[in-house]
Amino acid sequence: MNKHLTWFNWLALIAGFSFLYLPILLLVIFSFNESRLVTVWAGFSTKWYAEMLNNQGLMSAAWVTLKVAVVSSTFAVLLGTMAALLLSRFGNFRGRTLFSGMVYAPLVMPEVITGLSLLLMFVAIALDRGFVTITIAHITFSMCYVAVVVQSRLASFDRSIEEAAQDLGCPPGRTFFNITLPVIAPAIISGWLLSFTLSLDDLVIASFTTGPGATTLPMKIYSQVRLGVTPEINAVSTILIGLVAIGVLIASLLSRRAEQQRQRDERMAAAAP
Repeated sequence: MNKHLTWFNWLALIAGFSFLYLPILLLVIFSFNESRLVTVWAGFSTKWYAEMLNNQGLMSAAWVTLKVAVVSSTFAVLLGTMAALLLSRFGNFRGRTLFSGMVYAPLVMPEVITGLSLLLMFVAIALDRGFVTITIAHITFSMCYVAVVVQSRLASFDRSIEEAAQDLGCPPGRTFFNITLPVIAPAIISGWLLSFTLSLDDLVIASFTTGPGATTLPMKIYSQVRLGVTPEINAVSTILIGLVAIGVLIASLLSRRAEQQRQRDERMAAAAP
């Protein structure tokens, strides 16, 4: 089997990555453009980042986005972790199929359908749309990602450690917080970061569930781009890209560390008499 890439493989690889990342790279480069014309390079400058900080509309939208992301990610971690524990530890309980389907449905549900369904629900219960409704919507679609990440870690968890602790007189609650939680903590943190980045990036669902005074940054960017791209939009988009990239990178590193820890645990368990 030939392990070397042919020229055609290299060409396809370069074309694929260029198609995906060249537009993002151009956006980042032109965010440092001196000229107000976003398609004409006139020299390096960081003045548009200063202009962005003075743009009250963008800063207000960014603050709303950060608050929604932090609150929704925290609640998504709590609910997603509980769902993962229920699916991993309670076997084939009655209604398991329905429950797991409801937990994982947002993974495959089109965002337009999710947003419209939540909008109809909020209208039916007469809940004013705003910060609260956007946060609930983001919790709804992000908790399933947390459940998947945490459940995958629990599936490889050696429960004999918990059983040994309980045999020595440790209560179930203390066993969870002292033994189980530290082991699955990297997966929980990864789930939080993934939920955070998904919330930062959401436009469709937030558009359905928003209200006066609760405009998120992606919505603000989209509304301004329809009138024309400005250098401030390039600058704030670059910062948003950086935040998402950092979150995904940290989540990937934590997941990799958790996988390496699992492999070490398996080797130690296999070597034990």
